[in-house]
Amino acid sequence: MKHKMILVVFVVLLTGIITACGSSDDKASGEAEKEKKVLKMATSADFPPFETRDPKGNFEGFDIELGQMIAEELGYELEIEDMQFDGLIGALQAGRVDMVMSGMSATEERKKNVDFSTEYHRSGQSFLTTKDSEIETIDDLKGKTVGVQLGSIQEEGAKKLAKEYGFEVKTVDKAGLVPQELNANRIDAGYMDKTVAAGYVKEQDLKLFDDPTESSPGMGIAFPKGSELVEKVNDVLAKFEENGEIQELEDKWLKELQ
Repeated sequence: MKHKMILVVFVVLLTGIITACGSSDDKASGEAEKEKKVLKMATSADFPPFETRDPKGNFEGFDIELGQMIAEELGYELEIEDMQFDGLIGALQAGRVDMVMSGMSATEERKKNVDFSTEYHRSGQSFLTTKDSEIETIDDLKGKTVGVQLGSIQEEGAKKLAKEYGFEVKTVDKAGLVPQELNANRIDAGYMDKTVAAGYVKEQDLKLFDDPTESSPGMGIAFPKGSELVEKVNDVLAKFEENGEIQELEDKWLKELQ
């Protein structure tokens, strides 16, 4: 009987120790999980050199690297979601993501629906044409068809210019489809961010001329209205501007295209 009682006591003690260890491990795991913060960023990865994918399918580009730097500075793990450009603001409003970095210009119209960080880059707009095109200036676009990305500032700008200069506007889902439409002779010119257009000039032997009519707003990071991240990200951008890290990104991704 004595031996049985000792065995029972031993089993009870051992069970208590195992339970305590399990609880301790679970608690530590729970605390670690709680401390792990994720920053969800949406982009439309068809806008090189700002956001695109490498041959292995990994995200890369100016915005991608800057987003990673911001997340690291603020202590977050960056999670990137790729989607159509015209769905980015809707994703913010629905609370699916925390911020958008996608070469997005901080227009007054967009500011009605989202908050923007301070501007981190300014390119301007250009018209893209084939090498043998006789279109040399904006006046030559009368009666022609100009391609733009759906939901972009270029769509908004092109529609305004079309009324004055007499051309038609054709929208496509992705920025990369603009040069494809151009090379297939389905449009006469493309209207794009100047830096992005310069990349296609280099890659596909096209040519461009600048939009002489107005300068567009610079690019900003978009957030849901009232987001507490805006002020924090602005502080980080100011730091990167001051210590030269944004300039390093400009030199790495954009210098050859400016």
